[in-house]
Amino acid sequence: MGRIPEQILQELNNFISSFMGLHFTESRLQDLERAISAVSRDFGFESEMELVRWIISGPPEREKVERLAAYLTVGETYFFRDRASFKALEADIVPELLRAREAARRIRVWSAGCSTGEEPYSIAILLSRLVPDRENWNISILATDINPAALRKAQEGVYTDWSFRDTPVWLKERYFIKERGGAYRIDPAIGRMVTFSYLNLAEDAYPSLLNNTNAIDILFCRNVMMYFSNEVAGRVMRGFHNCVVDDGWLLMSPAEAIRSIANLFTPETRNGAIFYRKAEAPKRPRLTLFREEPVFHPVPAPSIKPVLVQVPPAPQALRPEARGYDEAEKDYHRGMYARAAAILEQTALGAGLDERGMLLLARAYANQGRLDEAATWCEKALRQDIFNAAAHFLFSTIMLEQGRGEEAVKGLEKAIYLDQDFIIAHFVLGNLLASQGRSQASERHYRVALKLLGALPEEQAIDASDGIMAGRLKEIITMALDGGTVGR
Repeated sequence: MGRIPEQILQELNNFISSFMGLHFTESRLQDLERAISAVSRDFGFESEMELVRWIISGPPEREKVERLAAYLTVGETYFFRDRASFKALEADIVPELLRAREAARRIRVWSAGCSTGEEPYSIAILLSRLVPDRENWNISILATDINPAALRKAQEGVYTDWSFRDTPVWLKERYFIKERGGAYRIDPAIGRMVTFSYLNLAEDAYPSLLNNTNAIDILFCRNVMMYFSNEVAGRVMRGFHNCVVDDGWLLMSPAEAIRSIANLFTPETRNGAIFYRKAEAPKRPRLTLFREEPVFHPVPAPSIKPVLVQVPPAPQALRPEARGYDEAEKDYHRGMYARAAAILEQTALGAGLDERGMLLLARAYANQGRLDEAATWCEKALRQDIFNAAAHFLFSTIMLEQGRGEEAVKGLEKAIYLDQDFIIAHFVLGNLLASQGRSQASERHYRVALKLLGALPEEQAIDASDGIMAGRLKEIITMALDGGTVGR
């Protein structure tokens, strides 16, 4: 093999797979060893074994992931790569989506594994051509990657001729600004359409309102799954299935799909290109709204003095609204948002919903992209209890998705006023203020969140965070304070 014993190399392979998802088959272990040699040389380790010991000793901290990601992931890409797919998107998929979203005027796209940004910028250019009045639409293009160096290059938006191979001449002329040295910078109007963010598909929580991975119409994830183990690929695909709306689309290479798609998406050929469509969730049968009358009516018995017997009380049955909530919550956590919403809608018509049920229904609607209905149920919950910090927080995240940034700020401030230890509210408000250029206020909320996180175990899930662990959130906030890529 090389300078790393085969057993140690396999142990390293398993460790990397556990926290990055990347898995090197037997035939590719030499690639892993070459990458380790390059990392040890470039970062001043005395030997490959010293680097290996540093990697596998202790938890997978952000520094380890960052150093390894640039060497273990392949960033080979260019604009409008896989032209057949983009032609099908332009001629068929996107026009169909625009018609379906005419009333809501809202489109959400996620480029998972975006590398240096050519793919999400290609998507933005395509949508700018097909939506002439895009200022009247709420268009969200999320671009994520595990490699911070690639994300920084993507945010710069500066490319050489190599990124334009096999593209038409008009692309550079219309959508890029030529700079000295022959480089090309993305048009700022196109750049503003894309939000870049760090996300580890093997570890981070999705779908989530917090990282904008919910209610996705089209999800791009090409040439990523091939590097994952079967276990990680299956977990990622289940997450993708929950992120994409009913009848939404997934784009990945057919070779990757055969390996990991299972029965979650259905292949469809459009204009010669293969896409994968999420089947609509089965409708839950409606329950009757009427009480059944007894078939036989009781006949009054003769008046007899009863014998008093001490009978232990029967176990108290769950209230109908509690049964409905428990069932809906299970469906929600399985990613079956439409089913969860149907159960809660039925409960609302019958026994009614308490605040907890209203907020779960709002979350189920939000994860389907039904933001107006989600906001309505948040407002109902707040009418019942104006001092509910969780309701203010959820309402704020929904307003943020609706483009109501200033209202979202006020809502988050209310949530924090009611619960000063609301960690995830401090984090989201910090992100929002940073996006508005209010850096001092943003840093203040980040540092409050870090202080609160310091009192928690690394593996404790943060309340209202969709499963983000304390240690992971600390890494994300530290990255933001260091000027990293939490968001554009």
